[in-house]
Amino acid sequence: MIRIFIGYDPREAVAYNVLCHSIHARASEPVSITPLSLTELGKLMWRDRHNLQSTDFSFSRFLTPYLCDFEGWALFMDCDMLVLDDMAKLWNLRDEKYAVQCVKHDHVPPEEKKFFDQPQTKYEKKNWSSVMLFNAAKCQALTPDYVNTASGLELHRFHWLGDDTLIGDIPAGWNHLVDYDPALPVEEIANLHFTTGGPYFEEYKDCGYADIWRAERDRMLYAGRERPL
Repeated sequence: MIRIFIGYDPREAVAYNVLCHSIHARASEPVSITPLSLTELGKLMWRDRHNLQSTDFSFSRFLTPYLCDFEGWALFMDCDMLVLDDMAKLWNLRDEKYAVQCVKHDHVPPEEKKFFDQPQTKYEKKNWSSVMLFNAAKCQALTPDYVNTASGLELHRFHWLGDDTLIGDIPAGWNHLVDYDPALPVEEIANLHFTTGGPYFEEYKDCGYADIWRAERDRMLYAGRERPL
């Protein structure tokens, strides 16, 4: 079973649901998807919202290993994504010598604001934590106490590992930053990440690959005899 945890923010509910559809539509192996919704996490997340926190799941993502009882592997993803390839291909890249695997972006966004006029923060390892393959047994520092008390930089810069050699790579196509990374044919991209704002927001309706996202939404919403391609 491929275990996937997806960050959930009610302001991006449509993004979450289209992402789930895109995963299931292409998966060749069974997939289990869990939304990291603050209303469901209850007492596991008690930290106050930070003024630089742009989504509900900025910190809850780091509870993924705990929610797996620190056993096996799990994948975390932001909800502002669209998967274009078989998730089994990413799952098969798991390497036991690492605690976490991700795309190691060298990303310094030029803008100061993102969707909903939220601040665009800049820090080392920016966007590394937006797609993470967790080897849960090697992430036991991520207890609820730690996740609720550590600083944002400590969490997102992987200070909890104490050793960057425990961070493995996954191919860049599994976290393609829309309108930042060089545009590529969709056949060369496994996962689109609308990190600044996706086409489900009016002000970003013309962002890169917006037509691909809208086509996926339409396939998800379709009900009838002949399903559109």
